[in-house]
Amino acid sequence: MSRPLIGVSTYREHARWGVWELEVALLAIGYPRLVQAAGAIAVLLPPDDPAHAAAAVARLDGVVVAGGPDVEPARYGAAPDPRTGPPARERDAWELALIEAALTDGTPLLGVCRGMQLLNVALGGTLVQHLDGHVERVGTFGTHPVTAVPGTLYGALAPGVSTVPTYHHQAVDRLGAGLVASAFAADGTMEAVELPGDRWVLGVQWHPEMSEDLRVFRGLVRTAGGPG
Repeated sequence: MSRPLIGVSTYREHARWGVWELEVALLAIGYPRLVQAAGAIAVLLPPDDPAHAAAAVARLDGVVVAGGPDVEPARYGAAPDPRTGPPARERDAWELALIEAALTDGTPLLGVCRGMQLLNVALGGTLVQHLDGHVERVGTFGTHPVTAVPGTLYGALAPGVSTVPTYHHQAVDRLGAGLVASAFAADGTMEAVELPGDRWVLGVQWHPEMSEDLRVFRGLVRTAGGPG
């Protein structure tokens, strides 16, 4: 069985290593590591002209929209909260185009943290711009339990209660068209959302790339044509 090709969106940042300080396409190694461990080949999708998103997705078997900076509130018709980070407009445009292309083509799609929030915005939903009590310490991932909703895609992948790596600053507020919540934190925060039906479309609020739990990535890879 050939390994499916899974594209993962990346940051565009400045980085320093050795004697170099350059603009780079940056991605935490946990994303490709989990894609590979689940039985697929990972390719990086740095920000590009949104007009190229459909062509990129057409060559892929699955798409992961990675975590990262806050979605610009103008994307969902809101004024910025003072605690909302600076906009990443280039990345917003590119990743929203990737999401639209994956939804149009029926390409399996996983959104992680920011990726889940962008999925919600792409479908007309809104966001809570700041959550209290979901970051234990700045720059450090915490953990908390999430409870799956029985009968959902996520509930089939990870039934019951799971302890997950978290670093929540924003969250889903009003759900986008067609989306349903498929996991919750103890305080009622939506921790996973998905599109019911034949398409594999899932967003998770936490950071599976910071753990060894392959269940979500195996589900994506299996649907994309790999062993999963």
